[in-house]
Amino acid sequence: QVQLVESGGGLVQAGGSLRLSCAASGRAFTTYDMGWFRKAPGKEREFVARITGTFGSTYYADSVKGRFTISRENAKNTVYLQMNSLNPEDTAVYYCAAAKGGGSIYSSSYESWGQGTQVTVSS
Repeated sequence: QVQLVESGGGLVQAGGSLRLSCAASGRAFTTYDMGWFRKAPGKEREFVARITGTFGSTYYADSVKGRFTISRENAKNTVYLQMNSLNPEDTAVYYCAAAKGGGSIYSSSYESWGQGTQVTVSS
């Protein structure tokens, strides 16, 4: 397993941008699919985006498509989530996750999780 640490959350006005980072410790980072999930108060944790380890293919939830971009920098063992055109509905704790055997939109696919970083979007 890898250890994951997220950073970059904060308070932003609607229409603004944030970039989240997730630093992974451990070996063979490129063999992990990486995902971002979020959990808003009173709601279930939901899939946001994922990026594969081998080819860097990306997948997004419909709610963020066109606004968020997931990327990875394997030399730094880091995955990013660039979030643009933020709105109050994006307010949540954002979690980074790693899947050795291939990720998906389901949190059960991921065996390693970060502690989360709070994103708050004010109207």
